[in-house]
Amino acid sequence: MDFTPTEEQEAARELAGRIFADLATHERLRAVGTGTDAELWKALCAAGLPGAVEETGLLGLVLLLEEQGRVTAQVPFAASCAYGILAVGRHGTDEQRTRLLPGLRDGTTVVTGAFPASGTVSAHDGRLSGTVDWVPWLRDATHVLVPDEDRDLWLVPLVPLGPTEEDAVRVDPVELTAPWSAGRLVLDGAAGERLGRRCGERAGASGGAYEDVLAVARIAFAGLQAGVCAGSLARAVEHTSVREQFGRPLSTHQAVQLRAADAHMDTEAIRVTAYEAAWRFDEGLDAGGAALTAAWWASEAGKRVVHAGQHLHGGTGADLDHPVHRHFLWGRQLDAYLGGGTELLAELGALLAEGDLS
Repeated sequence: MDFTPTEEQEAARELAGRIFADLATHERLRAVGTGTDAELWKALCAAGLPGAVEETGLLGLVLLLEEQGRVTAQVPFAASCAYGILAVGRHGTDEQRTRLLPGLRDGTTVVTGAFPASGTVSAHDGRLSGTVDWVPWLRDATHVLVPDEDRDLWLVPLVPLGPTEEDAVRVDPVELTAPWSAGRLVLDGAAGERLGRRCGERAGASGGAYEDVLAVARIAFAGLQAGVCAGSLARAVEHTSVREQFGRPLSTHQAVQLRAADAHMDTEAIRVTAYEAAWRFDEGLDAGGAALTAAWWASEAGKRVVHAGQHLHGGTGADLDHPVHRHFLWGRQLDAYLGGGTELLAELGALLAEGDLS
């Protein structure tokens, strides 16, 4: 395994880091509130960063999402790349790729995903019905990728809706722990477009397109969590280095050092498992087990890190307007979105028991 970024991956990461640092400031995030930063999204797309993922691969996307997580930038980058660019690029038909990828590259098309499958959406003759309680970035998306009860994948357009579809698709705003422009998706005979071929007709990786897209999403959001944790820890280190207690910086106290060291090790564990899973995926190896491992670390260790970051700020960390509190909210939301440590560990254990974990 070699996680050293290529020149293209490193260039994309540096560019993303500059854009995020310049535009995703604390003041701008306060002004955006719970919505997406449209100006930042336009800047990222104008720089060609979503489209660059087609060349830099999933590891390249993880590197970009780390930069987003460091500043908790409110853009649907992870969702639209995992459920849009990579899903369409890998599993769409030639016609779908030709039609959809240009808009996904320039940001005029934004796809999110109603993942993982909950078994609540059914499909009949291309019409979908069911409810998904919350989908991240749904209020900002033009399409949502929905798995049905058979785990076939369907692209459902959200805007613009014609007269016959306006009652078939409903998006109800939902406020989550983190400001992810989420919504409740209600489908009542909505027209859907199957992504690629039927599940049983797909060749390639075992499990089909649904498992492939789920693995990509888990790895991508684990990479995002690595950035969130790194940003939280960096703020804690800065705070404890200048804040004094009993005449000396907090960072000189052994208890503070140990707490920060544990958070650092947890952050590195999230990062390296996300890198390994992304590398396996890009190399065409089975990445399902590695994706679960990365998601578990992102869930379990991510909670510990953002709690530590807030704790090391003392009373300041409880201030809802403080930047470190935003990292705390994102870390907890990513834990919930990835499925929670217990559920992920149970799924990982099932793979081990079945001998399907390589």
